[in-house]
Amino acid sequence: MSRVTLLTSDTASGDAARALASPVGHLGVFRALAHATTSVVPVMRLGRTILSEQKLDHRRRELLILLAMKLEGGAYEWAQHIDVARRVGVTPAEIAAIEALRLDDPLFTTADQSLLAFGREVVEHVRVPAPVFDAVRAHFSETEIVEAIVAIGFYSNFN
Repeated sequence: MSRVTLLTSDTASGDAARALASPVGHLGVFRALAHATTSVVPVMRLGRTILSEQKLDHRRRELLILLAMKLEGGAYEWAQHIDVARRVGVTPAEIAAIEALRLDDPLFTTADQSLLAFGREVVEHVRVPAPVFDAVRAHFSETEIVEAIVAIGFYSNFN
């Protein structure tokens, strides 16, 4: 349940009203964010960029989002991203492993495991120990690593 009134395209004004008239404008997170009229459009653009334009592949992005939501207690975004994760190839067994925080489960590849360990450190401690960073760097480019941080940060703020 939202603590602020969820706006609609009829109750918001200006750019926020136009943003809420978009295909994703019905989502509660954007309806609440519409109170910040100068922020809602840039935030929606960033969300779209994370979901569709990053070099980090979609499946791994969703693994990170689910992990961040599990660690942060983001039930709303967890529920939203279960379907997204399935559509991009995350298996029910992988979802269950993340939910149980079995991040080193053998069903994940070594690259997945390094990314999940990295994501956990980012969420829980912000600073990532050198061995964890070195492991993720062995599998991912600097672009993908920074994109992972952006995705984690973005979704950690909507829990």
